[in-house]
This record gives sequence, structure tokens and C-alpha cells, in this order.
Amino acid sequence: MGKVMAVCTSLEKGTQKHEVDEIMILEDHGMEGDAHAGKWHRQISLLSYEQVEAFRERGAEVDFGAFGENFVVAGFDFKTLPVGTQFECGEVRLELTQIGKKCHNHCQIFHKIGDCIMPREGVFCRVLKGGKVKVGMEMTRIEGTPCEA
Repeated sequence: MGKVMAVCTSLEKGTQKHEVDEIMILEDHGMEGDAHAGKWHRQISLLSYEQVEAFRERGAEVDFGAFGENFVVAGFDFKTLPVGTQFECGEVRLELTQIGKKCHNHCQIFHKIGDCIMPREGVFCRVLKGGKVKVGMEMTRIEGTPCEA
């Protein structure tokens, strides 16, 4: 079980996201108003709170959203979970579709600090069921996902 520590969004791709207290998540779309929302496999990005804190301990002064993540969640090491893993947060249901990503132009944080954890620590999900997500909500892993064939 995890806890949502931050909810972040942005209107433009390639920029740091900013924190909000709550946001609507739209089925098969992503965060309402977020630049990365749409009909594709990377509708929501997740980053471990523990990884952000470890990055801060290395001397980086970064706010939540600096890595372009939508949710910062304590209690999960997302990169160790298999594609197909599902999560619930209130009414919202997400399915992990991608672990990490290749950065083509490097984000603002990479240019400022010389490193970014999102390419190796962040994961991406598609929205199976929408709803509202607020800071402080619990996020749970749905047991039995991904389905073993």
C-alpha cells in the first residue's frame, strides 16, 4: 500500500509540473488538462517518493513535479513491478504500461542538475477507470495483476 504525496500537472510538454491538491482523472485519457493526457499508453506518470527523497539527499533542491511526474507515491518501488500491474486510488484504476523512458531533449531538471531520475525510476500508466485523486489518498496494488498466462 502507498500514499499519494503529491499530485502534479502541466499545460505544456517538456516543462516542470506544478502541484495541485486534487485533480480529475479521465478514463482512457489521463489528468484533466495535463499536456500528456490523450489516447496512448503514457497517460499518467508515477514516481516513488523515496526516490525523490534520495535525489534530494544528494544535494538537489527539487520540488515535486520537477521530473515531470503526475503522482509522487510513498511505499512503492515502481520500477521493480511488472508491466500490467494495476493500482487503485479511490475510484481510479491504473495499469502500468511502461517502466522508464528515453529522454531525447532532457528536461529542465537535467539541464540544471545534470541528472534526472524519471528515465530510470518513473513508470507510466493508462487509466482504466477515472475519478478524483487528492494528496494523502491511499494507493493500493491490485493483487493478481498482471495476469499470469
